[in-house]
Amino acid sequence: MADTRRRVKLYVLNDERQWDDRGTGHVSSCYVERLNGMCLLVRSETDGSILLESKIQQDTAYQKQQETLIVWSENDNYDLALSFQEKAGCDEIWEIICQIQGKDPSVDVTQDIIEESEEERFEEMPDAAMPIELPPCELSKLDEIAELFINVLPSPIRREKLAVAIENERYLQKLIEIFRMCEDLENAEGLQHLFEIIKIAILLNKNSLLEILFSDDIIYDVIGCLEYDPSATEVHKHREYLNSKATFKEVIPITNQELLNKIHQTYRVQYIQDVILPSPSVFEENMLTTLSSFIFFNKLEIVNMIQEDDQFLPELFTQLTDEATEDKKRRDLVLFLKEFCCCAQACQNRDSFFRTLSNLGILPALEVVMGMDDIEVRQAAVDIFAYIVEYSPSMVREFIIQEGNGQEDDVILINLIIEQMICDSDPDLGGAMQLMNILRVLIDPENMMTAVAVSKTEKTEFLSFFYKHCMHILTAPLLANTSSDTPSKDDYQTAQLLGLILELLTFSIDNHTYHIKNYIINKDLLRRVLVLLQSTHQFLVLCAIRLVRKMIARKDEFFNRYIVKGSLLEPVVRAFKNNGNRYNLLNSAIIELFEFIRLEDVKSLIVHIEEAYGNVFDTVDYVSTFKGLKLKYEQHVDRVNNKPNLDSIRQTNILQTSRYRRDARALDEDEELWFNREDEADDDNIVVADTTFRSAKVEVELDSINRFVESKKAQDNPLLSKDSLTSNGRPTSPVRLATTGALSRTATTPRPTSPVNLMTKKTADEPQETTNTKAAVATTTEMKTTTTTNSITTKQGGIVGLVDYPDEDSDEEDDDVEPPSKRPRVTF
Repeated sequence: MADTRRRVKLYVLNDERQWDDRGTGHVSSCYVERLNGMCLLVRSETDGSILLESKIQQDTAYQKQQETLIVWSENDNYDLALSFQEKAGCDEIWEIICQIQGKDPSVDVTQDIIEESEEERFEEMPDAAMPIELPPCELSKLDEIAELFINVLPSPIRREKLAVAIENERYLQKLIEIFRMCEDLENAEGLQHLFEIIKIAILLNKNSLLEILFSDDIIYDVIGCLEYDPSATEVHKHREYLNSKATFKEVIPITNQELLNKIHQTYRVQYIQDVILPSPSVFEENMLTTLSSFIFFNKLEIVNMIQEDDQFLPELFTQLTDEATEDKKRRDLVLFLKEFCCCAQACQNRDSFFRTLSNLGILPALEVVMGMDDIEVRQAAVDIFAYIVEYSPSMVREFIIQEGNGQEDDVILINLIIEQMICDSDPDLGGAMQLMNILRVLIDPENMMTAVAVSKTEKTEFLSFFYKHCMHILTAPLLANTSSDTPSKDDYQTAQLLGLILELLTFSIDNHTYHIKNYIINKDLLRRVLVLLQSTHQFLVLCAIRLVRKMIARKDEFFNRYIVKGSLLEPVVRAFKNNGNRYNLLNSAIIELFEFIRLEDVKSLIVHIEEAYGNVFDTVDYVSTFKGLKLKYEQHVDRVNNKPNLDSIRQTNILQTSRYRRDARALDEDEELWFNREDEADDDNIVVADTTFRSAKVEVELDSINRFVESKKAQDNPLLSKDSLTSNGRPTSPVRLATTGALSRTATTPRPTSPVNLMTKKTADEPQETTNTKAAVATTTEMKTTTTTNSITTKQGGIVGLVDYPDEDSDEEDDDVEPPSKRPRVTF
């Protein structure tokens, strides 16, 4: 098990001066020959890859902040930070860095931070290398001190020297004492000078100075100094607000005093950044990065402290789900939990944080909160739910499926979300839009796992559940509002809600194939959607057109037949006609829809459009779309009219099978090849000479024709000649006669029997021996009389036969072998 003391989170400052999380791993120090020095190595805890390999340079300034942070810069403005899980690990690495640089581990900064470009710029200036001397910290010198601070601010090297001088002389503490004196004397001019001095002290971007300014003993005085802005018309009473109005509520008693102090400090510093300090100019933007980092790492520390408390979170969830908890108390619990989740979004161990919340029952707790009447509480619950869905939608889907198996649809968490979206009281539906985006993430197949069980995928399981238990609730407002030919309610808020529902349905059509297809057909949903084309709100009409366009874009004949059968393009054509020649979004959207049909050559829709609505588009000549549709239609009709009749071709092929085979003595190349190979063929092989004649479809036709001929002859000749019967009374097989035309039936022509499919196996009554057979034309009646033949009679009177050519084994059989008791089945 890895040492948790060395577990760190690596952060890199991006171009927007925000810290980017580059991963979690374990830090170590070792000698790297390639870099020729001791290096800091951070290996990922997931795959062991190297997240950081940084050589500890002698002149690099390392800063230790808040006991668990080490920050430094590499190259040009490439800032790095290591956030340690434990203080002990941070101390170990800090000692190693200080040992290599020859510094005392008790310091918080190993080097004076000097930018090389500034050093080169001022190396010729004699005063650049000189330390800054601060004026005496006296009331009468405040104007001189303020002027010095203002003049130093543009120069990075002088800012650094000023920060060192302030820290060495405990200058800030002395300034705070002067502030208290000025307030007692009501010295307005001195207070305004102190505003400028304290503001610039913050802009020096020095973490050690911030820790002094924001310490518990002087932070209120710092806020007091920032109340006297010279540009303001009156004094802002920030301290009064923080002391009286901004009260701190302990929803769960916090016994850890260090945690309490950290929470208070973070709130006050956040207030200074967001409220007190004026909006920074372009020049000042990069001077507040250390302040932002101070707040960021404070929040991480708070989250870690709460997680490490074994009693705090369990107690919170117990009270949150307890029916005896008062609504006011539950409201405070939910608001605290929302802030807690917000802080944890950037936490280095966010995975364990959300797993902890899941194990404690965060989702069942949200169900309880969703049922409260307090709008603010419900909105806070939605925010918490959004954090969880963003982190792990699969975890939420798994909970929904497990919960839905034993409860009514109305109390399922996802249905509570849908109902809250539908019932949003906000005229602009801001909350409903947020919930719609959450639902979209949950039903998006792209973020679903490939498999959750041996036999089921998450996509199949969840979508089946959603369409069975949730979709009817989502579409209920749509179906209720489109029960007649016009929308029953057409106010702005209803139109907004229906637009969100249509957006989800359009997303489903694009991503769910099977489930949404069945739902649309069973509910005749498209017909209801098209009622909204008569809405007075243009954005809702466009949403309906977009849904139709997405459905046609699937190029699914299932959808196309549904549209054609229900004449569902008629409302679209009517909307286009009513819009007239106005050049607007509706006109463009409908034209683009028909243009897509033309370009993709969707034949079923093209035929339907031209035959049903062609006269509507004859006068539309400002685009070529409808002329192109008509041309496509005419080409399709020409192809259909010029296409030969398939039935006649099939019948002709059947009847001409014998005519084209001419005399049996004129053997084709396949037959000659077969006879050449006959002696070499194996006994177990079956040779088929004429594959066309042996096709399954022809066999079926032959069988039906033969049955018709047999029944006709049975009516004409009820008695069969004795010569045509075998010893058991069955008719013998005639010798196949092949002709080039129609043959007249003679008195000696044997009565035909049903053709035998040579591809079938022998029945159980026959000897189970394998023979080589060939379907071919019989040469003459001089062939061996032992050859077993079957024949049919065509309508023209010709006899067409199927002849079995047995192999050597069958020649040795007796001529009077009893035929099978069953006629072999025709197989395909």
